[in-house]
Formats: sequence, C-alpha cells, structure tokens
Amino acid sequence: MRNQICVAVAFAILMATPAACQTSERLGKLRQLTFGGQNAEAYWSPDGRRLIFQSTREPYRCDQIFVMNADGSDVRLVSTGKGRTTCGYFLADGKHILYSSTHEGGEECPPPPDRSRSKVYVWAVYPSYDIYLATDQGRIVKKLTDSAGYDAEATVCWRTGKIVYTSLASGDLELWVMDSDGSNRRQITNRLGYDGGAVFSRDGSKLVWRAHYPREETAVAQYKELLARNLVAPSRVEIFLADGDGRNPRQVTNFGCASFAPTFTPDGKHIVFASNHHDCDSRNFELYMMNLDGSGLQRLTNLGGFVSFPEFSPDGKYLVFASDYKAKSRYEFNIFVAEWK
Repeated sequence: MRNQICVAVAFAILMATPAACQTSERLGKLRQLTFGGQNAEAYWSPDGRRLIFQSTREPYRCDQIFVMNADGSDVRLVSTGKGRTTCGYFLADGKHILYSSTHEGGEECPPPPDRSRSKVYVWAVYPSYDIYLATDQGRIVKKLTDSAGYDAEATVCWRTGKIVYTSLASGDLELWVMDSDGSNRRQITNRLGYDGGAVFSRDGSKLVWRAHYPREETAVAQYKELLARNLVAPSRVEIFLADGDGRNPRQVTNFGCASFAPTFTPDGKHIVFASNHHDCDSRNFELYMMNLDGSGLQRLTNLGGFVSFPEFSPDGKYLVFASDYKAKSRYEFNIFVAEWK
C-alpha cells in the first residue's frame, strides 16, 4: 500500500480552515492541506518545513512526486512527469530526495493490473520501478537500483543514512538496505512472501514493516502465480518488527485483516499504523497505536473512511496522514496534519 493505495493529488492552499472530526485525545486541531483529487504518502523534510508526497493532477495521468510547504502552499513537481512514481522521501540534508519511478520503462503510465484473472484484490508491482536520487528541485543525480524487477517503497533513517526498500532482486519481495549513494546493498529478510513499507526508528535501532507470508500449499501457489505476473494480494498483511539490521524479526499484529503503513512514535516506544481490523475486508481504515509487543492497542481516528500513511513531524508535534475525510467524490484523498498531544 505504500505505492498502490496511494493515488494522486489536488492543489494545496495556504493554512486551510481547521476541520472538526472524531479523533482520540492524542490528536488535536486538524488542518487539511490538499483539496480534491487523490493525494497520499506525505512525509516530512528534516527541518519540518516541507512535505513530499505523491499525487495525480493535470496534466499528468498517474502519480507523480511533489513537494509543498508544511502549510500546503508552493506545490512543485519534483519527479520527471513521465511514467508512474511512488514513495518519495527526503534525505537527511534536506536538499535531496529519493523516489521510485517507471519512467525509464516508458513515458506513459504503465497499464493497471488485469483484475479479471484474479479472485482476490491485487496490486501491480511494476518491474520497471527503480529508485532514483534527486535534488529537492527535481534534478536526478543518480539511479540507485538497477536489478531486474520491482524496486520501490524506500524510506531513510536520517541518523544513519541507511535506506530500506522492497526489491524483487532475489526473486521474492524482500526488504533490502543500502547506503544513501546506492552502495552496500544487502538483503535483510528471507522468507517467502511480501515484505514492504518498512520504516526505521529515529535512532535506527529498530525496523517496522508490513508483511504477508503464505503458509498453506494453495496460498503459496497463489502467491507465486500472482508474483509471476508482477502482482500481489494485499488483503492479509500484518505488522512486523525487527532490529535495525533485520535481525530478531517478530510478528506484532495478528488480526487476519490488513494492517500497514507503520511508523514509530518519536520516542520509539510505540507504533502507529493503519488497519481495517475493525471492519475486515473493507476499505475502511483508521489509525491505531500500540506498544512494540502489540499490547495497549488504542484507536486514534474514527473518520469513517480511509485513513493511512501517518508520519510524525521531526519535532514530534504533528502527525501527517492521508484520508478521504470530507471527500466530495468517491476517489478523493487528501493530506491532513493534526496536532499530536
């Protein structure tokens, strides 16, 4: 979902009017930063003054990467405008970004997956996705991955400079790490199934991600058949936690539904994530918080639709996320920022 639920964006405006909604006592005043269209995966710059996010807007037909000020003003394209992009993230210097793009595989948007051949909802993991390093003005500096198959869903630990991402380089969708220049690539998961959407804790000592590991013979066969067509089925994903180097992996949730987009609270003691376990198999996702062992589950939002992709501001005072809250059309998603108490 770090690349597939996210779709597109509308134009942002300066300091939107605060909106009233149902949230927990941990969330304060809510501000909407984009209005209309499809916007998702907004992540902070190291100084907290900007956000990078993916969006579809005219004249672009599918997701591109944009940067805007933290109040929603000054929206600028920073990807090529070609192909499809996903998963933008700032590097620690605040002057460079990374994102995944299919533009070298073709200037047009890659075709959507053929869902008529599948009995379950599927995502496309386009093999033409690679990860690129660019300036925050949009000039590509370096292509960081070059393996055959999907390379995407990258995030950065600003303290260590390490990048964690999902890759099909081994023949399965595993987590890999590399340095900020693309060197020292290393696979850190090795279990049949999909590993994705990984995020480091701020000190780099822990790693959290979503995963689905099929067990039964029929489920394994289905996973392999879909992957051969560059597809995955995301309806059963759980949250996993490990040391920052991938060691000591353990499962944190066991809802049997879809839990994804995890992130650590600034102190590293809790995980905030999106889940539909209150309405399994639906598109209704809310934000939850739990301890690192899965205990102490708290529901943070109750907006009655899709809420996901949370991330805390560098100073820990705000939480940004994407939602269809107050959407005026079925497929409208916007970026919101709430005070964190």
